[in-house]
Amino acid sequence: MKKDGRVTLAAPPPSAGSLGRRDFIRLLGGGIVVLFSTDLSELLGQETRTRGYPTDFNAYLRIAGDGRVTVYSGKIEMGQGVVTSLAQMAADELEVSLDSIDMVLGDTDLCPFDNGTYGSMSTRFFGPALRAAAAEAKAVLVSLAAERLGSSPAKLSVENGVAFVTEEPKRRVTFGELAKGQKIVRTLDGKAATKGVSDFRVMGRPQKRRDARAKVTGRAIYAGDERLPGMLYAKVLRPPAHGATQKGVDTAAAARMPGVVVVNEGGLVAVLHADPEIAEKALAAVKADFEVPKAPFDDETVFDHLVSSGGDGEEHETKGDLAAGEKGSASTFTGEYRNGYGAHAPIETHTALARLEGGKMTVWASTQTPFPNQQAIAQAVGLAKENVRVITPFVGGGFGGKSGGGLQAIEAAKLAKATGRPVQVSWSRAEEFFLDAFRPAAVVKIRSGIDGEGKICLWDYQVWAAGSRGAEQFYDVPNNRMRTYGRWGSDTPRMHLFATGPWRAPGANVNVFARESQVDTMAAKARVDPLEFRLRNTSDKRMRGVLEAVAGRFGWKKAAPPSGRGVGVACGIDAGTYVALMAEVKVDAATGKVKVVRIACAQDMGLVINPDGARMQVEGCVMMGLGYALSEEVRFKGGDILTKNFDTYELPRFSGMPELETVLVKNDELSPQGGGEPALVPVGAVVANAIFDATGARLFRMPMTPERVKAALAAAKKGTPS
Repeated sequence: MKKDGRVTLAAPPPSAGSLGRRDFIRLLGGGIVVLFSTDLSELLGQETRTRGYPTDFNAYLRIAGDGRVTVYSGKIEMGQGVVTSLAQMAADELEVSLDSIDMVLGDTDLCPFDNGTYGSMSTRFFGPALRAAAAEAKAVLVSLAAERLGSSPAKLSVENGVAFVTEEPKRRVTFGELAKGQKIVRTLDGKAATKGVSDFRVMGRPQKRRDARAKVTGRAIYAGDERLPGMLYAKVLRPPAHGATQKGVDTAAAARMPGVVVVNEGGLVAVLHADPEIAEKALAAVKADFEVPKAPFDDETVFDHLVSSGGDGEEHETKGDLAAGEKGSASTFTGEYRNGYGAHAPIETHTALARLEGGKMTVWASTQTPFPNQQAIAQAVGLAKENVRVITPFVGGGFGGKSGGGLQAIEAAKLAKATGRPVQVSWSRAEEFFLDAFRPAAVVKIRSGIDGEGKICLWDYQVWAAGSRGAEQFYDVPNNRMRTYGRWGSDTPRMHLFATGPWRAPGANVNVFARESQVDTMAAKARVDPLEFRLRNTSDKRMRGVLEAVAGRFGWKKAAPPSGRGVGVACGIDAGTYVALMAEVKVDAATGKVKVVRIACAQDMGLVINPDGARMQVEGCVMMGLGYALSEEVRFKGGDILTKNFDTYELPRFSGMPELETVLVKNDELSPQGGGEPALVPVGAVVANAIFDATGARLFRMPMTPERVKAALAAAKKGTPS
């Protein structure tokens, strides 16, 4: 970790990614550059290959003359911990200490191409490529050591970056000594295998986060912390509502302010100054006239709009015969579940600093997708992609919201080109809410049925705007159908007035809320304990495993809901990971306020690289999940976003955090699965089910605000659905 807290934890040569191999080797000086002849298609597996990772392992590793290892990854660090877990993978396969690993993340000139950091894919898909690269590098080093020591590779062992003759440990050479003063290019004959679990020394063991000290001491560098000589701060004119058309703009008053630079090119109107507060005042002096379209719907009427504009839909997972399921049902149930728009609301707003120098544009950006951003910036400013470099410092939260087109980076680049000076664009909180690609509002309708033995025999599932993620069936239902209408981010049909996009497990949160609420409703009708009902209706071994594990940790006692205890259970699958939650809540009937007292989570995510990091991810998921479950919702009227700051968009606070317990179910036979999103998806459902157990009131809409809880309590007293 650099003392200034930057993500680039090593000092690689500038612009190496745009150089030829010969020039790259020259710049590296005394380090070892490892070339490979092995066909990576066999090492990496189909899923990793299809994600476009390079087949030249030099893209991933540099082993320097002092024995330090630099790992290059197109992934970025936004709090999820890959700066630690990726280093663990490389260190273990190379047989070097974790402390000897330096990380370079998200630099398009130095790192291998990566489509972005999202979808809980870093460990699942980039991890195998990195481990394979490290295993090959170790094999080459052992071959070089064998030549130096006059032995054969089979007779050597490696520990902490030292190769030695196994029977004569004093005959040894360090990786650094092998590299010192040499430029070695070596191809490997044959193939190198990655380690088995039993041989792990670094992976699978708890490790402290490598970015923790920089972040808790304030030394961590984010895009907004970057400074360059002569830089200007930009404030951009925004429309008052989505869909508004600019009729005229007057920048004369702003242009008269001392030191203010005005740019009005191609629809981009901005004022710039060396002092951000003066730039803000200059923006206030700009007079603009906009035509705002009439509001076709708002945050209350949007749900009817979604259903009416969803089109014919697409059918998925058809199984059995719904009519037969209906006929075989002793009881049938209908439920309609809704979820409003949600903002990503990262603590760090979208920010970028751009500099044009010598025909090359360099952009420091808060982004989850540096390489796609590089392409977008190049197109926007008319440069070849090779002449645009995106560097990603630490990112202060993304959750999918910084994986889009990188508008702030494009704006900074355009303004840097227009002014000839470095320009920083940092969105205000109001801009962040206005320009965010929201989690889409969604509607789910379910008709289900159970037979006389409490077995689910009918499942007819329809979802508007959220897609199918998280809705996939793992219960043993003989008559099953799922139909989706529209998708988030989709413009066909045009379901939304503003951009929608990925929001940490896109669509899965509302789908699991709907499914697990419906399952609990059926359990209550059958007078069966909700855990027992789930186990009765699934033969999926991994799902049963997490349900039983969480019950053991939580101390679950069987009872049919509503028991008055205020406990609930919910489960789901996301990113290859199985997860089950149990929760205890207290409900204030007078105010409708819900207090989540404790949550236990069991998660089967296959092989766990860093158990501490995995637990942190679970805790972060639960905390964020409480926000979407209880309070987070964007208010709007037509294209006018009424939510502008945290006074009207309530995030979870430390004072509201429950007691959290996590069980990582051991499953080392399965390769690592995703950890950044799974525990999030059942939070809304488990809270809703616990509220029902406490009060007998069923909530059908998230967030479950105090007002909606009170309405549900009143409806329950009258015997009508809320």
